Amino acid sequence: MRILVIKLAALGDVVLAFAAMQRIRKAHAGAHITLLTTPPFEALARESGLFDEIWTDGRPKGLLPEIAMLRRLRRAKFNRVYDLQTSSRSSRYFYGLLPKPPEWSGIAFGASHPHANPNRDQMHTLERQADQLMAAGIWPDAPITPGTAPPPDLQFMLASVDLRLSPKSFSLEGPFALLIPGASPHRPQKRWPADRYGLLAQKLAGQGMAVAVIGGPGEAVLAQRIKALAHDVIDLTGKTDIAQVAALGARASLAVGNDTGPTHLIAAAGAPTVVVFSADSDPALCAPRGPSVCVLRRPLLSDLDVNTVLDAVASVSAP
Repeated sequence: MRILVIKLAALGDVVLAFAAMQRIRKAHAGAHITLLTTPPFEALARESGLFDEIWTDGRPKGLLPEIAMLRRLRRAKFNRVYDLQTSSRSSRYFYGLLPKPPEWSGIAFGASHPHANPNRDQMHTLERQADQLMAAGIWPDAPITPGTAPPPDLQFMLASVDLRLSPKSFSLEGPFALLIPGASPHRPQKRWPADRYGLLAQKLAGQGMAVAVIGGPGEAVLAQRIKALAHDVIDLTGKTDIAQVAALGARASLAVGNDTGPTHLIAAAGAPTVVVFSADSDPALCAPRGPSVCVLRRPLLSDLDVNTVLDAVASVSAP
């Protein structure tokens, strides 16, 4: 049997989707499973061991590349497709395979296994995808009550970096906290101000905790603003790959971050996590999940004070 799973972006969404991907592999243990994704997630998908093949051209740009993708899909002769992206783009692949598409789990009109729950857009990603797989017939007891679907199991990521990562290698010995001050550049409303992170870092350092800032190279400027207020902060922006971020999350005593992919990854890896939301996104639909997660939300994150975050830190860190 040949199975296709579609999940294109972004990091937080891909992290959450691993729960559904793991269930798909369990239901189709002997199948040849291909993932259609985009280049940033190829290494992560490969490390998971869930897929026999990974295609990274899931977002072709232009008519000719899209036609080439449809031809590739036809040649592959998949028996079933699990569209976890459930977007207009991914549904176009279904329409492009008419009149004889494979079995299809998704939202495309005419799909053999539609996710037709009228409330799907009001469900958290984890419960929504569990509900989709229940509708597809492979997860009859799927946890779909709000808050009940567990985070993905990221042990595959943690095991893969044990030999090349230790807290000591990043000057993080003893208890340490991770700060994630970045978010999508085009959505600045999702960022708690860097000076608040700096004040928080001061407080955490005063409690005897090492503090590191996680992010991409473009977020180095945020780390510098934080270090201006808390000089001992360790700047790891641009110095970690996805697997290393997960491993640090598994070892961290605490994480505080915005609604962004690394925060999802760190929470799922096990760090007690405080995540801040503005009116720009809804935690009921996309909050990180992990063993200990506290969500703080303000319409404007500039209205969120450091003491409120410290109270939340105490709540997730309590034994």
